[in-house]
Amino acid sequence: MTEFSHSPVLLEETIEMLRVKEDGIYIDGTVGGAGHSSRIASLLGANGRLIGIDRDEDAVKASSERLKKFGDIATVVRGSYGDMPEIAAGLGITKADGILLDLGVSSHQLDDEERGFSYRTDAPLDMRMDRRQEKTARDIVNLYTEEELRHLIWDYGEERFAPQIAKHIVRARQEKEIETTGELAGIILSSIPSKYRKAGGHPAKRTFQAIRIELNGELDILGDCLGSLIGLLAEGGRLAVITFHSLEDRIVKNAFNTAEKPCICPPDFPVCVCGRKSQGHVITRKPILPSGEEMERNPRSKSAKLRVFEKSTEK
Repeated sequence: MTEFSHSPVLLEETIEMLRVKEDGIYIDGTVGGAGHSSRIASLLGANGRLIGIDRDEDAVKASSERLKKFGDIATVVRGSYGDMPEIAAGLGITKADGILLDLGVSSHQLDDEERGFSYRTDAPLDMRMDRRQEKTARDIVNLYTEEELRHLIWDYGEERFAPQIAKHIVRARQEKEIETTGELAGIILSSIPSKYRKAGGHPAKRTFQAIRIELNGELDILGDCLGSLIGLLAEGGRLAVITFHSLEDRIVKNAFNTAEKPCICPPDFPVCVCGRKSQGHVITRKPILPSGEEMERNPRSKSAKLRVFEKSTEK
């Protein structure tokens, strides 16, 4: 197992947007290697509090070690950010001044060959963010129907060659079960016409991304929980979300816009019947993007987008 390392993306921009208060309560729902959390904790006083959450055991161990120097200010919990309200309640927290989600796969998960996230090395097909989960990428690749594979590769990978890739996967597994990332990457490569193989990065990138998203339920968790995370914010508190995929970004953008609207009744209704009130306002009308310097220093930041929502103050 490799040492847990992860370069926090949009670090300065995120910290600025969260407006960390010395006595505030902050929750990092994807604590990873504690890159963002370490900076937040360093800005807190004795009465401040930081909660880090991650479903990856390696992340929990690494972040716990790195946040140890902050003493009782920092607490790390293994779990999903989708369960954040329940996790917070269990720690006696009912409201947070800031919440952060840094989505996607971490550098550690990509670089650790044992985890099976990368198409660049040959390893068992795994891709589980939480290794307590029984289902793996191997199950998806070998058990999903051709139609199911085609849909997930198209929907989650936005891969134009999804039909061909799904067909080649099914054909290959009829001869033998597909067991490793190297085998899968080779099948994907053979599915794409040679003149398109050099465009847009490695030919397997989108398909691996799609399988990972499906396996870990990433978009479902995100879409289901954003409303409850906004509800967990204190007055004036902010929710900051960093995405790396257009579908993630769309979910966040739509959820923030919906939370901002005071009414969601159809426009032809003469009066409001939904009884909704605006929960706050969107701080970032356009997402904050990494600087050219950061993208050069950390190529994995290139697709990152930061969006921020602020909870309204009661009048």
